[in-house]
Amino acid sequence: MTTIPPTITWLDPPEGPAVRVIDQTRLPGELVMLDCRRIEELCEAIVSLRVRGAPAIGCAAGLGLALAAQLAEAKSGQAMLDALELARTQIAATRPTAVNLFWALDRVMEVARRAAEQGPQEIRQRVLHEAQEIVAEDLRRCQDLGRHGAELLPEEGNVLTHCNAGALACAGYGTALGVIRAAVEVGKRLHVWVDETRPLLQGARLTAWELHAEGIPCTVICDNAAASLMAQGKVDCVVVGADRIAANGDVANKIGTYGVAVLAQAHGIPFYVAAPLSTLDRATPSGAGIRIEQRGQCEITHVAGYLREPITPPRVPAYNPAFDVTPAHLVTAIITERGVLHAPYEEAIRTVWQARD
Repeated sequence: MTTIPPTITWLDPPEGPAVRVIDQTRLPGELVMLDCRRIEELCEAIVSLRVRGAPAIGCAAGLGLALAAQLAEAKSGQAMLDALELARTQIAATRPTAVNLFWALDRVMEVARRAAEQGPQEIRQRVLHEAQEIVAEDLRRCQDLGRHGAELLPEEGNVLTHCNAGALACAGYGTALGVIRAAVEVGKRLHVWVDETRPLLQGARLTAWELHAEGIPCTVICDNAAASLMAQGKVDCVVVGADRIAANGDVANKIGTYGVAVLAQAHGIPFYVAAPLSTLDRATPSGAGIRIEQRGQCEITHVAGYLREPITPPRVPAYNPAFDVTPAHLVTAIITERGVLHAPYEEAIRTVWQARD
């Protein structure tokens, strides 16, 4: 079995300062580590999906500010804050949908502001510590989340998942795949149906790679095979991740998730969403307020970048939203590191948020 290295880590000198990430565009063909030594390199890695997944993007954002602090030649606390604000603006512009990105940026910037009067070196130290703590916390959250979610899965059966919400999408372990991992660790006998997840095939390329590396039985299916499998009684539950969850429980996740949720309800199959509390966006009342990222047409016209010749006729446009929104009424439960939330979600989210540390 393949050992999966940490998705994102900090490199100190002499190797660094740098943010090291798994280049997910190279999987499953080869496992390549990418060292981002400039903010522009980190931003490109996020935009190009070399690092992806809401929690992982949050970790990258925090470490990105730590990198900016190390690189800044600031002579005063205010000059350091100015440099960090510039880096924050650059990183915030990379991807608009995943709330973890902005949560991490705000958290690290608040630490920097509190240390401003103590000078640039103190800011550097505190920012790096906070960013590294975000990464460590994410791993712990996923493990806790996994344990809560494992209780919902059958002792034996088939789980369907969409996109990649595993170790690659987080600091490690995963959200949706973390639930599956935790269930297998306690002895449950599961098989995973892996949606290929068009247009970029994160399921076929990444989720299948992770599960195979962990020795968890899995089978890749084309996205439009899910309905047929459900009708045949070959799906016992669905577990997916999330990039943003609105205050009312509406869930933004990879495009195609909404369709899977509709199918699950039509067939009486539980539809679970696994996400840490950092994915909850109480400032957005409903899914209607979530900004959906629009990506380039070539991701559809050229299959995952593998085919040089387009698969569509010349001059025919392609519509490529990266995410869709699943209404809360289609969600059976939301699995967090603090436990499992049930409808009415607005009340459940408010309660769990108020009880957090």
